Amino acid sequence: MAVAAFSSVSRVGFSKSDTHLFFGSGFAFPSKRFSVSPKAFKSMAALTAAPAVSISKTFDKLRKRGQVALIPYITASDPDFPTTAEALKVLDSCGSDIIELSLPYSDPLTDGPVIQVAATRSLARGTNFDAVISMLREVLPQLSCPVSLFSYYNPILKHGIGKFMTIIKDAGVQGLVVPDIPLEETEILRMESSKNNIELVLLTTPTTPTDRMKSIVSASKGFVYLVSSVGVTGTCTNVSARVQTLL
Repeated sequence: MAVAAFSSVSRVGFSKSDTHLFFGSGFAFPSKRFSVSPKAFKSMAALTAAPAVSISKTFDKLRKRGQVALIPYITASDPDFPTTAEALKVLDSCGSDIIELSLPYSDPLTDGPVIQVAATRSLARGTNFDAVISMLREVLPQLSCPVSLFSYYNPILKHGIGKFMTIIKDAGVQGLVVPDIPLEETEILRMESSKNNIELVLLTTPTTPTDRMKSIVSASKGFVYLVSSVGVTGTCTNVSARVQTLL
């Protein structure tokens, strides 16, 4: 298992065994702009990629090669579903190892302004869970890298934990990150995710006691999210030096 540290839309991780870096970054950058014209990738819609491997196997493969991982993060249907679908295919074709797709939520309490605004734009267009899943069913068979959903707990409860896991599994999702649930309340989530072969990623923080951190690492699947700073997400240009000491 790998340990991934994050702050803002950037993702940074370390392998527990050999401290190789795993880098990932969001679709928006504070210091430079990145844009892709969907017109340049229309032909990609007809492609069918090889089935995506699991998140764990992806990290294992990278570790053996001594390589870093690119893990982009985007919000579903921001600005719209066609753009999200094309973005997923472009990110995959550009070499992403894992893609993290956020389900927009009205109260993203762990996120700062950038992701809050992205979620607000998406929800304003009428985005809902069923529409996201419909898009994923069409797009994921065309991707070669695994996709992990980022969802707050309330939407999962609304659908029913077991039903939610079954739906995302059938859509081809490989992992799930739930940022607002403590370890003590993850038993049913972990059980249902395991039944559906969904790797449930748990989070730990700079203020987490060592014994508790060990329990979180033991329970997490795929990788462990290490929050690299106290507070909500936000743009940054570098990684805190504290990350090394927190691992």
